[in-house]
Amino acid sequence: MKALLLDLNGVLFEDRTPLPGAIAAVAAARSRGHLLRFVTNTATRSAQDLQADLERMGFRLEADELFTAPLATRRYLLRRNWSPQTLVHPAIEPLFADLQPPEGSCREPDCVVLGDARDRLSYAALNRVFQLVQQGKPLIGIGRNRCFREQGQWMLDAGAFLTAIEWAAGVEAQVMGKPSPAFFDELVASTGLPPQDCLMIGDDVEADVAGAMAQGLRGALVRTGKFRPGDEERLPDGGVVIASIADWPALEDGGLLSAPA
Repeated sequence: MKALLLDLNGVLFEDRTPLPGAIAAVAAARSRGHLLRFVTNTATRSAQDLQADLERMGFRLEADELFTAPLATRRYLLRRNWSPQTLVHPAIEPLFADLQPPEGSCREPDCVVLGDARDRLSYAALNRVFQLVQQGKPLIGIGRNRCFREQGQWMLDAGAFLTAIEWAAGVEAQVMGKPSPAFFDELVASTGLPPQDCLMIGDDVEADVAGAMAQGLRGALVRTGKFRPGDEERLPDGGVVIASIADWPALEDGGLLSAPA
């Protein structure tokens, strides 16, 4: 195992407070020479903002160690030399600005990128996405989450709107967030390593661990964050369970990280 891929909320911290042993576990990974990626589906905050938050909590990281679903989307577009029409949150809009057709240009977008744009998800904006997709432009979703919690309330997430466009246009979107194969392919590509040399540690058995293992990575599920009793029964063969991120060095030292089949 040469790379440690760490989900953020529920693995490293909760409510912007580091979980016990999390900072020491990241430091241990560095001391062992492991390549690190800090991984999240968050699509409403810039990478710079997320990095600053982690650093305020006491985690040390470089900018290229943070890997988000919006960043995976950008890498996906760059590989194809696509120029997108975007409907995304203002915080991540600058990430795609240099890829879009110049303002006033006659150039048409090559695809449509839909994310958690919050109040920008108006009828007019969604209808424009629908029209472009009807014209044959590929539909790319930053994520497919149905809902999320914010300030104690459940809120609609971008997946609800993405599914509506798919249904209306009769198409299937390319989804870039976890557990999409495209997300993990881009994540692994960012390391320059083969998938079997990467360990994904997450608190979501499906989005984090099973999604990673389906693409040939190794996977470990923590009993913190989203974890609920019974989740361990849904792990693919070869997946392991640890109490928390603080326990991963013992997992490695004990030789329990078997390579995926």
